[in-house]
Amino acid sequence: MENIHQAGWFGPTEIIIILVIVLLFFGGRKIPELMKGLGKGVKEFKDASKTGESENEEVLNDNEKIETK
Repeated sequence: MENIHQAGWFGPTEIIIILVIVLLFFGGRKIPELMKGLGKGVKEFKDASKTGESENEEVLNDNEKIETK
């Protein structure tokens, strides 16, 4: 029988253990603050990658204009 778990994937037991450890380290009051900070970080990352993509597209368009001349 094949092993259905792949390397790098967490099962339900591992996730529960990690959540309990986080709860013990930070307490129930600190977790919402941590999640809010994490959400802001993810949003900033997405915004930065969108900005980078648009800048790359501008450079490619400029290069195409130069090549067609």
